[in-house]
Amino acid sequence: VPPGEETKSFAWVEKVTDQLLAAGIDRKTTLIALGGGVVGDLTGFAAAIALRGIDFVQIPTTLLSQVDSSVGGKTGIDTRHGKNLIGAFHQPRLVIADTRALDTLPRRELLCGYAEVLKYGVIDDPALFDWLTEAGAGLIDGDAVARRRAILESCRHKTAIVSADEREGGVRALLNMGHTFAHGIEAAYGFGDGLKHGEAVAIGMVMALNLSVRLGYCPADDEKRLAAHLREIGLPTGLTGIAGPNWTAEALIGHMQKDKKAESGKLTFILARGVGQSFIASDVAENSVTETLGYFLRSATGA
Repeated sequence: VPPGEETKSFAWVEKVTDQLLAAGIDRKTTLIALGGGVVGDLTGFAAAIALRGIDFVQIPTTLLSQVDSSVGGKTGIDTRHGKNLIGAFHQPRLVIADTRALDTLPRRELLCGYAEVLKYGVIDDPALFDWLTEAGAGLIDGDAVARRRAILESCRHKTAIVSADEREGGVRALLNMGHTFAHGIEAAYGFGDGLKHGEAVAIGMVMALNLSVRLGYCPADDEKRLAAHLREIGLPTGLTGIAGPNWTAEALIGHMQKDKKAESGKLTFILARGVGQSFIASDVAENSVTETLGYFLRSATGA
């Protein structure tokens, strides 16, 4: 299938499942997802709905998919209404992460995966965050030992959370650190290749800590530490060069309210009392979110 978020669509689900049925699959058929997160999400969803569920195996080939999307059983596609709004929980029978595949990736793809690794440190592991501030550049540049540790640590964190809450009824929501903002930004951008998911997550995490500071939960220095490290490693921390001319805080909130984590139009955010001290907040005042988004929009335009 073609690379890019646009492939996570009804059109491609129909093409894939039609080819599977034409090939004469049965309930003992196993699908193999060889590729990045888009391939894994699309394959997993096709496996979940073909013949009402067949087995699949994840062989993730990008850093982002090795540390995040291949583990946990979330599958799905995007629609014009938002990201991952159509899908199913369908666990892979096996995940094989060969770190040698990372040697073939462009730097930008590695950086996108790195944002998800850093996320685990921001959620509940300040020691991991501190290690990444020292080892992150080497990890991106090809340090095999650092890459192996980052993948194992990430999978350990995600597996522990998913085992406790497979279908996101509670603690699994912590894995969405930065993602409520990120999905709104991606939807506003139109899911184009000019903004990748990991880049949106990097921006979203900074926004989440900015909102946490604004609400009095988090020291401002922790937001600055996160933003400084992301900039140093080469990831975006704001909307400069991304925001469209007609973007407003209200429009972004409208996209965010269509996110699958919203309930009755109310947004759930993952906020933090500091790096490594994240928590679920479902009672955030909309005016505070508007202030955070307004700040980043003004910074992007120099207003």
